[in-house]
Amino acid sequence: MTGGELEQQELEEWPASKAVPASSPTVQETAINGDVHRPLLAGDESEVSDRDVESGVCEEENDPLVRMEASEVSTANTAAQVFFPYMVAGFGTVGAGLLLDYSQHLSVFTEVNEIFILIPALLGLKGNLEMTLASRLSTQANLGSMDDKKTALKLCLGNLALAQTQALVVGFIAAIVAVVLGAISDQTWHWRHVSLLIGSSLFTASLASLILGCVMCLVVYGSHRLSIDPDNVATPIAASLGDITTLALLVGAASFMHEYMYRSVPWISPVVACLFLLTVPIWWTVAKRNHFTCDVLYSGWWPVLSAMAISSAGGFILDKAVTNFPGIAVFAPVICGVGGNLVAIQASRLSTSLHQRYRIGDSDAHPENLTVCGTFRGSGPAARTARLLLFLVIPGHFVFLLTIWAVQAGHTTVTFYFACGYFIAAFLQVLMLLMVANWLVHWLWRRGTDPDNSAIPYLTALGDLAGTGLLALAFWLLFMLGDRDADVGD
Repeated sequence: MTGGELEQQELEEWPASKAVPASSPTVQETAINGDVHRPLLAGDESEVSDRDVESGVCEEENDPLVRMEASEVSTANTAAQVFFPYMVAGFGTVGAGLLLDYSQHLSVFTEVNEIFILIPALLGLKGNLEMTLASRLSTQANLGSMDDKKTALKLCLGNLALAQTQALVVGFIAAIVAVVLGAISDQTWHWRHVSLLIGSSLFTASLASLILGCVMCLVVYGSHRLSIDPDNVATPIAASLGDITTLALLVGAASFMHEYMYRSVPWISPVVACLFLLTVPIWWTVAKRNHFTCDVLYSGWWPVLSAMAISSAGGFILDKAVTNFPGIAVFAPVICGVGGNLVAIQASRLSTSLHQRYRIGDSDAHPENLTVCGTFRGSGPAARTARLLLFLVIPGHFVFLLTIWAVQAGHTTVTFYFACGYFIAAFLQVLMLLMVANWLVHWLWRRGTDPDNSAIPYLTALGDLAGTGLLALAFWLLFMLGDRDADVGD
């Protein structure tokens, strides 16, 4: 009889009277590489050292050969599951970059400059809402909440209603912020610009959230049914579809409203805005009556609004950078999207691991190490995944950069010095984001806040700000060093 069969027989024959309640301090449910193992029972302490009880690893797993084999299998599986969605997501951001490079010359973009401020905030909804939705659903799937179809349907409907509520509110506030920052920068504003920004922002936020939310529900449910970890698949797919879908909707809506507003139908934008705002109480009621989302409906606003403000700061940088460096438009969505994609995978995996091992608010949940080296050193799952994700940065960006060069997009001429500056900016961005994720997810957990609802909005917004800032700095340095080709603003 094999070891697994013996363990199963032992569990089946264990007398119910000798079982220890799950809340007992002598029982600790362990999770190794995402698999939940048999709890330690009251008589087991003598067979396991204190150090092993703390880490949830028994004597057999302390064998270096066993640990090495498990590590290699886990890393290989993670790499196999992450690589394809990561590349698809990257090409999605390349598509968004090409679209933005083309759109910056449209009349609506040249006349209403505030749209550039609005773009990162709306693209950030992918991180604020869709990737957060994917993380929440992935955690629930790993905890078994999607095993029952009726429960899975209720979970998805509640989360879609929550995403619509947050998308409309954040879209409205983002448009107001864009108007204010634009007025401060240009010392002027026009009421038609205000109505166009609000109408196109609400249209884009609502429709993009609905489309991407439905896709996320299908992806997570399908991945769970196929025994694929949704944490490795859902967030990259949200990233791949999020940027191009959101930007295409914004360009289409803004162009349509701009053309008709300045001709014969000046009231179209205010009417569209009012219609979408009137649906907010409906979505709010649906989310409030769903027990999966009623708590998040009240507690999930601060991360989303804070992330929107951070992304708007990145949009302000982009608005100024595009004026001096037209070539930055095609690269900004790529560097911001890829960085947010990678850190979202790490944050989602960290959150799932904490859900499997601790209770929210448990002060014992500490990151392995907060230093630069500590985030990537060690044999734990978090460090291995961080190394893998950091390793993917340069090869991925090389392929994306090569694609942009091959299609001769916009103002781009990829020189050796430009490529070096771009790769350094991308590497530093992801390095910083993975370190922040390691600290932020554990900090939120110890404070009693579910990282599934809060971590990814902050991280993707920081990715937008850091990516845009570092890219603008790279363009400026290249310009100062004499590389004054069209792609760096001359």
